[in-house]
Amino acid sequence: MPITTASGRVLAPADVPGTVLAHEHLVLDLTQPGDPGARVSDDAAVAAELAAARSAAGLGLVVDLTCRGMGGDPARARAIAEQAGVEVVLATGWYYDRFHPDGEPGDSVERATQLLVDDVYDGLGGGAVRTGIRPGVIGEIGSHGEQASPSERVGLVAAAGAALHTGLSVATHAHLGRGGLEQLDLLTSAGMPPHRICIGHQDLIDDPGQHGTIAAAGAYVAFDTVGKASYQPDEQRIELLLALLDAGHARRVLLSNDISRDAYLTSRGGQGFGHVLGPFRAALAARGVDPPTLDLLYRTNALRWLDGMEEP
Repeated sequence: MPITTASGRVLAPADVPGTVLAHEHLVLDLTQPGDPGARVSDDAAVAAELAAARSAAGLGLVVDLTCRGMGGDPARARAIAEQAGVEVVLATGWYYDRFHPDGEPGDSVERATQLLVDDVYDGLGGGAVRTGIRPGVIGEIGSHGEQASPSERVGLVAAAGAALHTGLSVATHAHLGRGGLEQLDLLTSAGMPPHRICIGHQDLIDDPGQHGTIAAAGAYVAFDTVGKASYQPDEQRIELLLALLDAGHARRVLLSNDISRDAYLTSRGGQGFGHVLGPFRAALAARGVDPPTLDLLYRTNALRWLDGMEEP
């Protein structure tokens, strides 16, 4: 299925230039009492970093997994991408239950599914205030433990239903890497093909068995918090990633930074959007990851996941 971007362009994978960031946030506000810094709000700095990544690493497409209740702004995200000279795919869905909007997703899978389908066909925004900007992916659908809460289960099953109805793929938020196997089971039990599913934040859990199980099932394993050293040093991420590659799962890995605070921007002293494309890629190459495999990790896998067309 072609890839729908916020610019309104519908792209085949071959039309997407360069590299892909599979999980980022261009505009975000998850601030709560005690955590006033949980936002991405410096549009100019974000655009400048993405433009720099385009120049230095050929960045062509960013997947922005800011969904309902996460304080996103589709029009601002589109403008940031246009200023940077890259394409952006936006999302709909529900994060984990601490951040669910009032009354959503509710206890009706059917109603929740329809809310997401309406976003896809009518544009993001909700109700009578639609932006006309259509999402191209469903995510990041959240749960925050080994077992999803009742509302998180509704969100996951509704995501599967909406994905099947619209032809989009699904990305999850497995909090600190936990609960990924249950997410995969819930989504596939609802009818989703594994190759349309990306299980998130697997670089935050030191469980090669879980990683291998997800990949062997045909789903994608997201190492998508690269550079967040307070959670996990990149050296450990590399060891976990190399184990996946050595097990023959190079086609099932997606990479990104998950920039989710202004403090992560380079202008604020953070690692920035270019980290996974630059220093992390150089570290992988130094460990012997060859150019064809790097192309899988930084381009081909993400485009194959988004468009859903599996090679024979």
